[in-house]
Amino acid sequence: MFDVQKVRADFPILSQQVNGKPLVYFDNGATSQTPQVVIDAIVDYYSRYNANIHRGVHTLSQLATDAYEEARLKIQKHFNAKHSYEIILTSGTTESINLVANGFASILQKGDEIIVSALEHHSNIVPWQMLCEHTGAILKVIPMSLDGDLIMDEYDKLLSNKTKLVFCNHISNALGTLNPIEYIIKKAHEVGAAVLIDGAQACPHLKPDVQALDVDFYVTSAHKMCGPTGVGMLYGKEEWLRKLPPYKGGGEMIATVTFEKTTYADLPHKFEAGTPNICGGIAFGAAIDYMNAIGFDNIAKQEQELLEYGTKRIQEIEGVTIYGPKDLSKKASVISFNIDGIHPYDIGTIIDKLGIAVRTGHHCAQPIMDFFKIPGTIRASFAFYNTKEEIDIFVEAVKKAKLMLS
Repeated sequence: MFDVQKVRADFPILSQQVNGKPLVYFDNGATSQTPQVVIDAIVDYYSRYNANIHRGVHTLSQLATDAYEEARLKIQKHFNAKHSYEIILTSGTTESINLVANGFASILQKGDEIIVSALEHHSNIVPWQMLCEHTGAILKVIPMSLDGDLIMDEYDKLLSNKTKLVFCNHISNALGTLNPIEYIIKKAHEVGAAVLIDGAQACPHLKPDVQALDVDFYVTSAHKMCGPTGVGMLYGKEEWLRKLPPYKGGGEMIATVTFEKTTYADLPHKFEAGTPNICGGIAFGAAIDYMNAIGFDNIAKQEQELLEYGTKRIQEIEGVTIYGPKDLSKKASVISFNIDGIHPYDIGTIIDKLGIAVRTGHHCAQPIMDFFKIPGTIRASFAFYNTKEEIDIFVEAVKKAKLMLS
């Protein structure tokens, strides 16, 4: 049985007060909180076996290497990658996307086309714009509807034999939209295009199976999944990872170096130059263990209940507009909304004084805000450790802020 109070006890930060009020943390879309078991993994590394990896024959280096590579195996198993060397450990989603974009700079030619969705985070827009500037490729956009869904008929029209790469988020960070990535991948493959899926917002809520999806690249960040900041992963099919050139040069990613020629290490080290975030990788593995122990079925059930309850309560507020899919089965536990005549920043500032953390602004998704002709939204994003009681506190705080600002 899922006991939310027992789960909350795993997170030290949730027991504190902010501005004299119990913390209500509804900014999980930006970063999740960290359970004690993951904190302990970080402390344990620095307390017992802090050493560089892959290079030393001494005991501490061997312990650190074993723990780091064990974490890679945990990530492989979690995402059901065929091989552990298809998991590249990076600094996070943004670096993972840039790594792929850099690799395609040597593949794309002038006139080639790449497709992005209208629902993307800036991290899944800007690197591809830079790639187009460098190669002469053409960027095309899958449009969205007023309900916050991608228009698949238009996507079909964009695809052609010129399409080389399609990229899309699994779940929108700004609206919570669950995108039809299975269809997007299938249709892209029919014209011979590769697909990159940004899973940063999906992985806290569900468990992707990269082989079942038949996706070419899948990226995410540990800090969205109860892990530390500064570490994430790129899954890539072996055939693609062997085609792409290294992203960075330096130690670890080499086989041999002379002044005349350098040869590169095999996967995954070809893409992992320099000393990595060792404790971050180990803690990423600990976070995956923790979330799997909670169970993704339990996570999905709890978060769906919070989404349904939160949507109902927020709709009680006069003058409120909620953005994104109206069918709650097609979205994650994110509610992005505004109140007529009030700037979202003002609401966020006032309820912070009441101990409530939400995100306000464009959420690094300015094209979405431009589409709706708004400056931004108030975004409440729930995690499995949140409660309906916290939603009640939040809604009453928003009502109070509205009265103050009206």
